[in-house]
Amino acid sequence: MIRFVLGVEDLADTRFALSPLGETMESLRVLRDPGRYALQLPWRREALRRLAGVDTALLMALVGDRHAIPDHLTPRPAVFAPDFDDELAAARAAPPARVRRDLLAVHAPGPPPGALADAAGGDDARVARLNDAICDELRRYWRTAVRPHWPQIRLVLEADMTYRARRLATGGARALFAGMHPNLRWDGGVLHIDQMIGRHTVHAAGRGLLLVPSVFAHKPAPPVSADEPPLLVYPSRGVATLWRPAPASADDGGGGGGGGALAALLGAPRARLLGMLGEPLPTVEIARRLAVTPSAVSQHLKILHAAGLVARARDGRHMLYRRSPLGDRLTGSRRDDDEPSSCSNERDVRWKDG
Repeated sequence: MIRFVLGVEDLADTRFALSPLGETMESLRVLRDPGRYALQLPWRREALRRLAGVDTALLMALVGDRHAIPDHLTPRPAVFAPDFDDELAAARAAPPARVRRDLLAVHAPGPPPGALADAAGGDDARVARLNDAICDELRRYWRTAVRPHWPQIRLVLEADMTYRARRLATGGARALFAGMHPNLRWDGGVLHIDQMIGRHTVHAAGRGLLLVPSVFAHKPAPPVSADEPPLLVYPSRGVATLWRPAPASADDGGGGGGGGALAALLGAPRARLLGMLGEPLPTVEIARRLAVTPSAVSQHLKILHAAGLVARARDGRHMLYRRSPLGDRLTGSRRDDDEPSSCSNERDVRWKDG
């Protein structure tokens, strides 16, 4: 078990971030052990077809037998959405002593595989060259296997963060962590992370907690080393929507489906759209899931909003939509957090019913 001890100031400094390099590293676990990642198998099948020219032996060596990955290759994001190349540059600049420590820790107590032999027996110059080779292969792998999906992955991650931020705003830390994963438990100012390789306690001591959602993680993943500041990669909601086949669409307005009295009342496209909005979603993500154009979705959302069935709020560059309490009643749905959507802060947004 790993424990994060968080004071009041640490909770006040709890924030979310994206990490394209971290997500790239998480995806290596899917390649190595597909049995744990049923939802990601469509991505894995496509990735394997495209990896010619990538040194997969070197990349697979970065994942230990117990699925640990090197801390220096999952750097703590300095901003909300860092660029992959900036994160990779930070990993490449890691001191040889840290690179050696992290590569060996992944495979401890056994020796590293042959691809990482220089980490065990090499001098600093050889360790630095090994790290450069790793970073070069990670860039090739990112461009081949992860970057083509990154816009869609980012939408799913941002939707998850919006949901989690609402949980934190309306129910505090207990509600935030209770819904993340069964391995997480919040008790008395301490976040307990069960079923971990490590057995240590990390005192945040004013450093806060950084939460990083991942579509490739199957359970919470803190840093391996107890010396790292509190950071938690956790499984994102909505992963199943990324690679499942899009629903059939009879026309650009999203025809088909819907069913029953609600479809008869609203029309099948708007009934299906209303059914999706149990969580906040931007227009582009709704359009992606329905395989229609954003303009078609916007027209339906405008009508549903005018009827008071959806609420909307701006979150940065996105306008997010979700069912209003009236929409919940009409669909017979129960809101996850049991909180009214009007007058509830979600990060820096305020939901407004029609």
